[in-house]
Amino acid sequence: MNLAQLEKLVQARRSEVDKLNRQRAKVQRKLDAIDARIADLSGGAAGGGGGGGPRRGPGSRVRNDISLQDLIHQILSKAGAPMGVGDIADKAKASGYRSNSANFRGIVNQTLIKDKRFVSASRGMYKIK
Repeated sequence: MNLAQLEKLVQARRSEVDKLNRQRAKVQRKLDAIDARIADLSGGAAGGGGGGGPRRGPGSRVRNDISLQDLIHQILSKAGAPMGVGDIADKAKASGYRSNSANFRGIVNQTLIKDKRFVSASRGMYKIK
């Protein structure tokens, strides 16, 4: 095999992988819609077939009714004073916010830094702008 033939073979395989990834994403969207329908019909609990909630693969994101940014804004609005990152993370979890992150505090910290609605009052303390 010469170099041109190898490049053609590699390109064909990449194209096939891309096609399969698109098919997988389409099927995943259908499964997510079915999971949502099951949750709606069963009031959030899994119905009839073996316990647990909708099946999620490893690394799947949980879905929350409210974004983390909006939840943090609500928490800081109610507090009325600057809060520490750990306290904000604890209140977010206590409010029912779900996350699969092993370092949820770090996610909260990144959100506070990136969202322009929040400003640092002092080291590790944040408030609404």
